[in-house]
Amino acid sequence: MPRQEVSISDIARAAGVSHSTVSRALRDSSLISPQVRAQIQQLAREMGYTPNAIARSLQTQRTKTIGVVVTSIADPFYGDIVKGVEAVTRAAGFSVFLGVSHNDPFQEMQVIESFHQRRVDGLIIASSRITGSFHSRSDRLHIPTVLVNNQTEAQEAPLHWVAIDDKRGAMLAVEHLVQLGHRSIGYLGLGNRPRSNRLRLEGYRQALVQAGITPRPEWIRVVAHDQESEPDDAGLGRQALPELLDSDITALFCYNDMVAIGVLLACRDLGIAVPQQLSLVGFDDVITASYVSPALTTVHQPKLQLGQLAAQTMLDILQNRPVENHLLFPSLIVRSSTASL
Repeated sequence: MPRQEVSISDIARAAGVSHSTVSRALRDSSLISPQVRAQIQQLAREMGYTPNAIARSLQTQRTKTIGVVVTSIADPFYGDIVKGVEAVTRAAGFSVFLGVSHNDPFQEMQVIESFHQRRVDGLIIASSRITGSFHSRSDRLHIPTVLVNNQTEAQEAPLHWVAIDDKRGAMLAVEHLVQLGHRSIGYLGLGNRPRSNRLRLEGYRQALVQAGITPRPEWIRVVAHDQESEPDDAGLGRQALPELLDSDITALFCYNDMVAIGVLLACRDLGIAVPQQLSLVGFDDVITASYVSPALTTVHQPKLQLGQLAAQTMLDILQNRPVENHLLFPSLIVRSSTASL
């Protein structure tokens, strides 16, 4: 038989006090003396009392839960984002629900709707692809929302955000390759991250122009996506490299580390030595980037900090404190996948 849950009434009978006295003591109310509070809380622990979250949420109109939406659980980038979110929310007594959108705006909206049905107090959405339809609906649902590295071009005033400076990160990558003597530098981007891909491509072009190099169309490849059959980012990088090699590039800047790792695999298949024949730079600095061979030069995103700031921004919204958006600056991590021409 299932174990009978211990209720506040059970504790009240055992302690010989009223239901309201136990309820206040368990909430640490100052209306109850510290000695009585301690005695009742100790008795509740001994009896195995577990607070009823549903009943508590009906009283407070808060569930103490945050819904977090990421595009993938396979990409280690999002694992660090969630780790940062969870560290801040746990310390504040909140729990995290996790949903995955797979870079599909329709599926992202479904996850958000399911979180609304569970009455989450707020949403943190990484790499969101949803445009105005969600923004109008989020107002109707009254769900505070914080975006992490938003992928939609429209910057909606009601939504708060934290983000990395994508353009500056791309410039750091290309400037590094130029300093190594490379003049034919390619860019391999992803079409399903429209905003960050545009900004990284802009940074790539600007860094080349500042170095007196005219970007050539054949150096640039932005991979389009078929949502039904697309491989992961590493698979896309592996597939796309041969076409770029026809343009005689000596270095390649990739949209992210997973694409760059796919390029490394393709180089191994084709017998191309990295960095002797092709220098390679990624973006994100996921943990895998330092494990591959050669270790990947990459643009570091402060992923934990992105998650922590998103969570703190959400708590500020929920507690009616002043709220700021945050643009973080990346840095370059030089490893052994790049070398002088």
